[in-house]
Amino acid sequence: MQTSLPVVPFGRTDMHITRVGFGAWAIGGGGWANAWGAQDDDESVAAIHAAIERGINWIDTAAIYGQGHSEEVVARALRDLPEDERPYVFTKGGLVWNPDNRMEPAKRVGRPEVIRQGVEDSLRRLGVERIDLYQMHWPAEDGTPVEEYWQAFVDLKAEGKVRAIGLSNHDVPLLERAEAIGHVDSLQPKFAAIWPEAKDTVLPWCADHGTGAIVYSPMGSGLLTGAFTAERVASLPEDDWRKRSADFTTNLERNLRVADALAEVARRHDVPQAAAAVAWTLGFRGVTAAIVGARRPDQIDGWIPAAGLELTDEDYATVAAATA
Repeated sequence: MQTSLPVVPFGRTDMHITRVGFGAWAIGGGGWANAWGAQDDDESVAAIHAAIERGINWIDTAAIYGQGHSEEVVARALRDLPEDERPYVFTKGGLVWNPDNRMEPAKRVGRPEVIRQGVEDSLRRLGVERIDLYQMHWPAEDGTPVEEYWQAFVDLKAEGKVRAIGLSNHDVPLLERAEAIGHVDSLQPKFAAIWPEAKDTVLPWCADHGTGAIVYSPMGSGLLTGAFTAERVASLPEDDWRKRSADFTTNLERNLRVADALAEVARRHDVPQAAAAVAWTLGFRGVTAAIVGARRPDQIDGWIPAAGLELTDEDYATVAAATA
């Protein structure tokens, strides 16, 4: 699709992507282990369409989000669009859930037959003939070595089921082992001003190996947007995973100091605080783009300025002082 926003090469793939993409975790809806609370599907579709209208050219979802529901909502949004206006669609697999107990944590499974079935299920739910990027959501915990499940990914790419293949939440030793089997087109690490560890580990690896990096949770799952207080955390619905997270409880005071620093950065650039939080991630070597969630169309206006915003050394020093 054509876009009015700047695009950058996505690793060694043939795709060029905007520096921010639409994250579809929350639109999976409520009532499952890692939900963000209830969500209206019509609003979700409207949010996706609003992102595309503003120039976003990729969506990141996963089979586990709403136990298939997020992919179905993405498909519904895509059906309304002409072929040449459809964004790239990235999704993830390797998590197996219990349909009889939606609150039971998913199992991290790497068996090749499970990966293959996951691709078929995602193709069906998304209503597409090929997935633009298919990612292993987490390292397997069922005893399957990375070499075995990554070979399944390499084979799926060779067969044309997927356009590019990637890993999510994998560390450098696992990336090295996968790269020996076949090129890792992309990595999806957690990265934000309150979680900066990736800048010293996987992101330099990506830069050195021609691997695109699309970072997730750049707004600290909402903590860095200026919208959070202790009272707001207390008022979250019981099925919102954040209510049980140390980042929103034990570490809340420290994280809100970082948010205050980003508020100062935002004022300097005359942008919303959410945009400053996202732009912070984009200034590091190895980062291709950031995945940013939205549940309503108006939320997109809060972060889309990050697509063309470059922070200064002074801005980074301001944030660093808050984390010291």
